[in-house]
Amino acid sequence: GNAGGIELHTTVLPFILRGVRLIGVDSAATPMKLRQTVWSRLASDLKPPNLKEIAAVITLDELPATFEKMLKQQTRGRTVVRLS
Repeated sequence: GNAGGIELHTTVLPFILRGVRLIGVDSAATPMKLRQTVWSRLASDLKPPNLKEIAAVITLDELPATFEKMLKQQTRGRTVVRLS
């Protein structure tokens, strides 16, 4: 959310060094009907095909081992912890 505001104070150097692109969607001023259409398409035909390859879903029990892997730089992408 944007509870703290919508400003982002940063420099571009970390993005350049890591080859990272900062992308986002500003839909606050877009009519709701168009937003729903766009978000629906982003969840279907425009959805990137490799999302499962860049995220790992783990359990709470797997956290210690995952932390070890992270410290050894043996992980990639996002790690999502399933709480239930």
